[in-house]
Amino acid sequence: GTAIGGATAASYTTPATTAADNGDLFTVVVSNTAGSMTSNAAALTVSSVLVAPTITRQPASQTVTAGQRATFTVTAAGTAPLSYQWQKNGTAIGGATAASYTTPATTAADNGDQFTVVVSNAAGSVTSTAASLTVTTTGNQPLKTVFLIMMENHNWSDIKGNATAPYINNTLLAIGAHAEQYFNPPGIHPSLPNYLWLEAGTNFGILADDSPSAGHQSTTMHLVTLLKNANITWKAYQEDIAGTSCPLSNVSGYATKHNPFVYFDDVTNSLSSTSAYCIAHVRPFTELATDLANNTVASYNFITPNLTNDMHDGTIADGDTWLAANVPVILNSAAYKQGGVLFITWDEGEGGSAPGDTKDGPIAMMVLSPKAKVGYQNTIHYDHSSTLRTVEEIFKVSPMLGGAANQTDLSDLFTSFP
Repeated sequence: GTAIGGATAASYTTPATTAADNGDLFTVVVSNTAGSMTSNAAALTVSSVLVAPTITRQPASQTVTAGQRATFTVTAAGTAPLSYQWQKNGTAIGGATAASYTTPATTAADNGDQFTVVVSNAAGSVTSTAASLTVTTTGNQPLKTVFLIMMENHNWSDIKGNATAPYINNTLLAIGAHAEQYFNPPGIHPSLPNYLWLEAGTNFGILADDSPSAGHQSTTMHLVTLLKNANITWKAYQEDIAGTSCPLSNVSGYATKHNPFVYFDDVTNSLSSTSAYCIAHVRPFTELATDLANNTVASYNFITPNLTNDMHDGTIADGDTWLAANVPVILNSAAYKQGGVLFITWDEGEGGSAPGDTKDGPIAMMVLSPKAKVGYQNTIHYDHSSTLRTVEEIFKVSPMLGGAANQTDLSDLFTSFP
């Protein structure tokens, strides 16, 4: 509706347009001595300039151990929408049409494969440089570093498929093996007896969450002493302890009932809070990341989150979030990659509504390792004696403690063992 200065001819050419001009309406008034007439409005549509795709970050070559998956990622710019098609050795991969592509579980035959991606839009296409896949094999490398994370008080049916546990269900189950029929020992409740069982293959008749002063044991027949006698190192990483004393009392989110080692006199020097041996081996969880980074972790590492993060007082989501933050630190360490295994389990069942649920389970047992069967599950009957037996077999210590002498180990969850 506003006159354009100087636009007084039968044609009008605009200046160079911008996106701001889109939708402008143009009319012309034609007049003579007899009168005037205004034309219908003509709309101006300004289309964006199409920019062909360019790759701003090329896919990087990946190295994995046989059985693991590899993920390749590209970053591209250009007029949206961009489409992607990944190729393996020059052949399009069905369904691989996102900016990232994750391979199936790899085998030695995949070693040397080349991955490229074609990025395209309406203006054209571009092909990335090739990223190589290197697949190494564990061969006969033995397992030599064990991590055990203890969670709390949930049947497997509470966790499996639970939308509030996406890390467990979408990540851990995909990259490791797990047992569908793992239980706490029959009728063994509450927490403390199960932790003692994982250390000694028995609950010593304890069926309560006794304090160390009430439930301490004089026996030397338990796992970490077998390890010590074999010159095999061990540590317990306990969340919320200070590390300045042997933690014989509950503090903050730390509970002694979730730390079996302070119930053995040969660890605590008979309930001494100043026991140098205890202080050296029972350490704050905050030290684990540093020990992993420095590659100074022990051979056997027992890890206890605090009462919120282990799902005891907190929610399933709390525990899943904690695992999502801390498990990758272990998985990315040299100790794990070079003969490591991470066991994640729960101390006991609490009943459930799924068919077959009891107060003893099933509870979760997940095994992550370069030697674990990726994405595998079985229905073999296991309990905490199975875990203890497995750890003893890995470190070749004896005798088999308590129930470990007669229980099936977890070897079926590995490609090779130990």
